[in-house]
Amino acid sequence: MSLNDAHAFAFSIATTHMSVIVIFRAGDGTLSVAPAHEYDGEPSAIVREIDPFTP
Repeated sequence: MSLNDAHAFAFSIATTHMSVIVIFRAGDGTLSVAPAHEYDGEPSAIVREIDPFTP
């Protein structure tokens, strides 16, 4: 998934579920999206955090 696609997907999930979403780079180099409370990978793999409560 491209960074633009990941960002749009993460923003959509964050605003729908009103939860913090992280965009991270997986081991094979692809980007993925997950709720922050479910992400248990390396903090250095996080590309961006989308927080719907921050303006």
